[in-house]
Amino acid sequence: MASKRGFDIVVAFAALVFLLPVLVLVAILVKLETPGPVLFRQIRWGLGGRTFSVLKFRSMRTEQCDPTGVAQTVENDPRITRVGAFLRRSNLDELPQLINVLRGDMSLVGPRCHAVGMKAAGVRYEELVPEYHLRHVVRPGITGLAQMRGLRGPTDSAAKSRARIASDLFYIRSYSLTLDIKIILGTLRREFLGGNGF
Repeated sequence: MASKRGFDIVVAFAALVFLLPVLVLVAILVKLETPGPVLFRQIRWGLGGRTFSVLKFRSMRTEQCDPTGVAQTVENDPRITRVGAFLRRSNLDELPQLINVLRGDMSLVGPRCHAVGMKAAGVRYEELVPEYHLRHVVRPGITGLAQMRGLRGPTDSAAKSRARIASDLFYIRSYSLTLDIKIILGTLRREFLGGNGF
């Protein structure tokens, strides 16, 4: 996996340099709209079942942010600011995770990191999918095969939730640098056609 880590570092560093004006502009907009920190931190599952603090641009009012991540975001969520709504639709709120990649917490591609205790279809993921923690044998990713396939958003369906984990485990079994590049390009294509986050 040394080649994957090297690829992550080079691409994440280049992306941070290239996107610096965008990062600065987003930070200013977040700060101007509502009081509070620009970045939001949340504890998520990481490599080997260890936890880490994931970074995102804050998209909710400070006093209504959920540091646990258990209370999932829903469509037209009243906690989300106007700037935050745009950031989530475009997925620009995820850009600070490039710093997580440089730190070694995350990879560019891998299973999306979940909050500890996250529920799917009303029950904990571990109960719904017994092999759930097998996805933690690799670093979590900013994007992944499940996201490229459109399996994102609230985990309110048991079938959709199981499909996500199945995609994650298939990715782990089938990993190659070529697959990572394909997923990155596929994700960018989806975003250029219109992000669907909220």
